[in-house]
Amino acid sequence: MTNNDILRRVRYALDIPDKVLIGCFKEFGEHMEVADVRNLLKKENEEGYVKCSNKQLGMVLDGYIIYKRGRQEPKPGEEPKPRIELTGNNFNNLIMKKLKIALNLRSDDIIDIFNLAGVNVSVSELRSLFRKPGHKNYKECLDSYLRNFLKGLTIHYRGE
Repeated sequence: MTNNDILRRVRYALDIPDKVLIGCFKEFGEHMEVADVRNLLKKENEEGYVKCSNKQLGMVLDGYIIYKRGRQEPKPGEEPKPRIELTGNNFNNLIMKKLKIALNLRSDDIIDIFNLAGVNVSVSELRSLFRKPGHKNYKECLDSYLRNFLKGLTIHYRGE
């Protein structure tokens, strides 16, 4: 799946308005207009299509976390946590993790969302998707898992 496809699916599933997407970019100093956001949401064969970078997708997901949960200020004397960039083999794992945080989902909620998409996932299998790379039980999230998770989110938030 391309970043544009992921962005389109997340936006549709969660019914995120253009104004909120623009605010997500603004949180990280990126100025976007409605036309710019709509170009990111277009398919490759549509006129005006602009490829969505990993950085832009990360901004949207992190901005959506801030939109839903508020900005987390560091405690006195504590360094602010750096943003986790969407790169490497754990790309899909990070997307799922960021959506889990933004939507305040528990393991049971995620399992229910996968079930809505017709996929049975065990608790241990789910936990392995959220582990750090290098952990002995880490499992890479394949495109099919992410696609089904987004399909389940769509059903959960928008109905069938």
